[in-house]
Amino acid sequence: MAIRWSRVRGILFALPILLAATAPGSAAAPRPASDATYYNDAALPAADPFVLRDPRSGDYFAYSTDGADPGHEFAIYRSPDLVTWQRLPGGALDMGDGEQWGRDWFWAPEVYHNPATGRYFLFYSARLRDGVAEHFGYADFEEPSKVGVAVSDSPAGPFRNITPGPIDYHPYDPDYHDVNLIMDAEQKKPPATLEEGRTAPLGTYIPFIDPNVFFDDGRIFLYYSRNAYRNWVWDHGLGKYIEESNVLVVELTAEWWNDPTGTTMPQIAPGYRDANRSPDDPPGVRKDGFTPIVDYGSDPQQWENAHVDDYAETGGAEKDRRWSEGSTVVRTTTRDGRPRYFLTYSANNFANSFYGVGYAVADDPLGPWRKSPANPVLSQDERQGMYSTGHGSVIAAPDSAELYYVHHGRPSAEIDRRLYTSRLHIDPDRSSLRIDGTTEDRPVPSGVAPYSLVADRPLIDVSGGRGEVGWRVGTASGTAMPLGNSLNRVEPQVDPASGLTVEPAADGAVVHGSPAGVVPLRLSYQRRLAAGPYAEVHQDAGPVAITVPVADCATTVAGEQADIVVSEGVTCLVDAQVRGSVRVAPGASLIAVNSTVDGAVHAESPGAVWLSGGSVAGQVRVRGAVGPVRVDGVEVDGSVTLTGNSGPVVAGSVIGGALRCWGNPAPVGEGRANEVRGAVRGQCGEL
Repeated sequence: MAIRWSRVRGILFALPILLAATAPGSAAAPRPASDATYYNDAALPAADPFVLRDPRSGDYFAYSTDGADPGHEFAIYRSPDLVTWQRLPGGALDMGDGEQWGRDWFWAPEVYHNPATGRYFLFYSARLRDGVAEHFGYADFEEPSKVGVAVSDSPAGPFRNITPGPIDYHPYDPDYHDVNLIMDAEQKKPPATLEEGRTAPLGTYIPFIDPNVFFDDGRIFLYYSRNAYRNWVWDHGLGKYIEESNVLVVELTAEWWNDPTGTTMPQIAPGYRDANRSPDDPPGVRKDGFTPIVDYGSDPQQWENAHVDDYAETGGAEKDRRWSEGSTVVRTTTRDGRPRYFLTYSANNFANSFYGVGYAVADDPLGPWRKSPANPVLSQDERQGMYSTGHGSVIAAPDSAELYYVHHGRPSAEIDRRLYTSRLHIDPDRSSLRIDGTTEDRPVPSGVAPYSLVADRPLIDVSGGRGEVGWRVGTASGTAMPLGNSLNRVEPQVDPASGLTVEPAADGAVVHGSPAGVVPLRLSYQRRLAAGPYAEVHQDAGPVAITVPVADCATTVAGEQADIVVSEGVTCLVDAQVRGSVRVAPGASLIAVNSTVDGAVHAESPGAVWLSGGSVAGQVRVRGAVGPVRVDGVEVDGSVTLTGNSGPVVAGSVIGGALRCWGNPAPVGEGRANEVRGAVRGQCGEL
């Protein structure tokens, strides 16, 4: 018996909404912050993924049935951008903690964060290890699936079971003729007629999986899938029984959510408890209620019938079945301010080519729900090498301007499920939902860019023939990109004629060699394309790249100094304060990073002059340099004059006097504008 809305009204309290999405407006789409792209490379093992964005770190965490280390259940993947993931060691649940109630079939993890208490709650399904008869009435009940809850102070876990048992919920269907009780031991061939099936005893406990918790205006709902097992439904059109899974819902109370200690298990709302008890039931027998949401009989769609003849086609090896499971509910708002709810679900067997995603729409969390005639909205596409797509969750991009469906699929019919991210579009006014399932290049989610690329040191000193540098790529929110994922990388480049070799790793490089002067090491952020090669990422300020000097520093100066004369070799000023001027003799080179010079910087026929960060109170004059000349992010109170040099760079600097450039190859600014308060003369007009 279904619990009706009127029987469970009246519980109101403040709770976060899982997701609010409105239809796209008529305004033009904002200009992308970068040209960065991604594609679904299907490199990570994952099934039934659920994604949470952690408000504290800004990172996304995906929880998966597959992919955990031995001794653990549920892999955890971290991503700053929804599309570039790295797996965390271990898994969400440590199976050796002594608190595990489940035996096997650990499926479909979902995690919810309460910012008021800081707790993270993991919902998951598993088959009972003990007490099967007490929960389901029969010790040999084949699929005794229940839902448990674990808690953590971090989205990365570890999660611990709140209690060594599942949620205290005993859904019972009193109107179901339990035909399994009159079937043979193999439990695959149901009665041949409806009349015979109706001779079976009435009533069965419902095994359930695939939990999805939905928060809506102070109410909490637990959507779940009724296992197909022990749910043989007579199909009048086919004239036979089909074993089906359906989507159901029960309302939860809020004590568990609001408990700051995280030690309270979720409880079902009082109106559902014992709602299906009979007056003849003995004391202590639990028979709880539920509300049907999605099933085949009330809203049939032909695409869900891929397995209704499996028994005959496999010679009795498989059952005739249908599936509706893996649901996710989101709330949107129409233009006139009314709520509209969308529920995605998966149908058919996950290992089959007909497995796909459909959706239903309602104006109330309890329905009625109507399936879309556009179903399926995500399905196998062999041309793109994307097979068996389904069971995902809906999540917003970092700036909430876009929605995505993170789901599983397979890159071929022979490979297990993998992690995919697909753009999702919802129009609540038209009750439409579509998913851009593709393995082609797509823009990274909105709000990820602009990127920042920083090195862990301002120069690389290769004294002794070896130096090191580390790097980090950050998103617009400051979270770090996982450079160990081959979808992205930082590419270090030096002039091959420099005599240097670079040994790169994911987060840094070792530089070998002893250059004669100063050599620029260019670091650029790149993303891999679906076709295979990498492409450099650009944004408004130009490429996401930085240049770091590499030199064999003959002298390194730090702290406070008087006038400096660089007479030979390479002198490196690092966080220095020069209480005078710096003069560079012919053939000698200067590197000054994050240093202040109270006077001028003059260089006549030097090897190189590299000023990065810091300030110069006087003028900067460099003439006839044979190596790199760079004025990068420097505040110069006086003028800057560059004459006859081999290739100057003036980028992101503030120049109080004039900027003059003559007789050089065209100076470059690398897309970073300069502020020049005096006159600009010669070649520097574009800077």
